[in-house]
Amino acid sequence: MSAQIIDGKKIAEEIKGEVKNQAKKLRETKGIIPGLAFILVGENPASQVYVRSKGKACDEMGFYTVTERRSSDISEKELLGMIDEFNRDTKIHGILVQMPLPKHMSEEKVIEAIDPKKDVDGFHPINVGKLVIGEEALRPCTPAGVQELLLRSGNDPAGKHVVIVGRSNIVGKPVANILLQKQAGANAVVTVAHTGAKNLVPFTKAADILIAAIGKAEIVRGEMLKKGVVVIDVGINRIDDSSAKNGYRLVGDVHFESAAKVAKAITPVPGGVGPMTIAMLMKNTLKAAMA
Repeated sequence: MSAQIIDGKKIAEEIKGEVKNQAKKLRETKGIIPGLAFILVGENPASQVYVRSKGKACDEMGFYTVTERRSSDISEKELLGMIDEFNRDTKIHGILVQMPLPKHMSEEKVIEAIDPKKDVDGFHPINVGKLVIGEEALRPCTPAGVQELLLRSGNDPAGKHVVIVGRSNIVGKPVANILLQKQAGANAVVTVAHTGAKNLVPFTKAADILIAAIGKAEIVRGEMLKKGVVVIDVGINRIDDSSAKNGYRLVGDVHFESAAKVAKAITPVPGGVGPMTIAMLMKNTLKAAMA
């Protein structure tokens, strides 16, 4: 069996193209330019790369952006004050505080300070609650991207057994809640497996669609899967590789070569789920601006 490679870059570009057109229409008909505020605290190199990538995508969409950079020694009170200002700023429709934050700050308190209508990350408890009960809300970007990957690659989850390996608040739990809703593009039978399982194989073998988001390099191998499974690999891990220029290479939570031999379709790492996260952030910002 030769697995279909689900091209996240291509699908993400499709979505960004749609967002760009809708944003242009919104600007021309209502004079509204979607606005996104980035808050970056500290000097975390990965966070700086992410914010630059997101800012570049906003520029491509024709969005208005503001980036506030602060040193890691700013007080939580000052950060909350900045969020409050953006909450009241009518030109800003989305607020993104780049995680992780310095240890002296409460990430929960910071997330809860963001107006739920401007919570384009989809992490505010109000948006999480709405997601669980099936109400319209801003959804977390990576889980929403997983759903789009499935639908746009012709792998509708309706009626399928979806097994999610991982239970984080960022991916595992929200993607489970998205896919089990009695809605178009969802309506799956969902099982959540995780590190608490003594043996993952009975769960992974039962999957029609497997979503790996456990944060362990290549933990899911081909022999753990049934023939014809669709594999969405959310993981991104660095492993040492002396043959690589920088001494490491990126791999997912799934061992790609062995899984591709049995899967019907599979996402690569990199180039699968990763590009979708920024595309869905653009979609959420547009949605917030249109609300």
